[in-house]
Amino acid sequence: MIQELSYIGIASPRAEEWRTYGTELLGGKLASDGSDGAIRLAVDDINYRIAIHPGIEDEFLYAGWGMANETDLRSFTDHLTRSGVTVQSGDSELLRERQVAELVWFTDPWGIRHELSWGKAATPLSFTPGRAMRGGFVTGDQGLGHIVLQVPDIELANQFYVDVLGFRLSDRITDDRFTVRFYHVNGRHHSLALHEFPGHVGFNHLMLEVEQFDDLGQLIDLLDAHDTETMQTLGRHTNDLMTSTYIGSPSGLQIEYGYGGLTIDDLSWVARTYNQPSYWGHKRPATTRSRIPGIVKPVEITPTDV
Repeated sequence: MIQELSYIGIASPRAEEWRTYGTELLGGKLASDGSDGAIRLAVDDINYRIAIHPGIEDEFLYAGWGMANETDLRSFTDHLTRSGVTVQSGDSELLRERQVAELVWFTDPWGIRHELSWGKAATPLSFTPGRAMRGGFVTGDQGLGHIVLQVPDIELANQFYVDVLGFRLSDRITDDRFTVRFYHVNGRHHSLALHEFPGHVGFNHLMLEVEQFDDLGQLIDLLDAHDTETMQTLGRHTNDLMTSTYIGSPSGLQIEYGYGGLTIDDLSWVARTYNQPSYWGHKRPATTRSRIPGIVKPVEITPTDV
């Protein structure tokens, strides 16, 4: 079974700007560049977890999901094949690039690429924040953080991600504006969320969680100096209890920067339905309300039944 969100990759014509944005604002550590010139960032002792590849347009390239070991990866690959998913094996060049021991990849019904791997390279005691911080990031057995994907059909997506991939529902938020489902694979309240956006597919945001509340506050203070927009003001979510803000990035996607997220236990957890996303805050400034957040494109693939 999938154990964590291990890494992500995007493409962007403004990839170089992440050298400063990812370190001096987000607090990541600059890792060695990829073979294609990708800017790579570490947020813990894993050598890198975020890759921004040079590209002609902003694009979500892949989500990397971590497996416990080679036995789990091979068993899960067999399960995917039996379920009708076309699985490709990563070659030696891809393994070197992702710095993993073994890797397979496939796409969801709308072409979003997912990679499964084990053995991602780590260097003990190597992480130092890219800016002054009181603490680091919440990772460990909770993985990188969470991602939110935009899908045209939430029911079909739920069928694929739950029945085939084994994500477990944490809860959902439904109101007259949107429908979102939240899924966990470990103690983090959610490593994946799916937001229904009919006729479109895309990547809304990456969430990074810090260990100290002050590091969230200091990021807010730094936004003007880095000419970075607030996409949603400071607020607290109803379902995972995260206190966070959403900010723009050089490459279309949003970053949710948060503190105090809920951890859950499958033995006692009961999924709920909420009718609002936040107790307070998370307001969209007037300058951002007319724009679709994230990296989004019209659906170009007609999914088959899964």
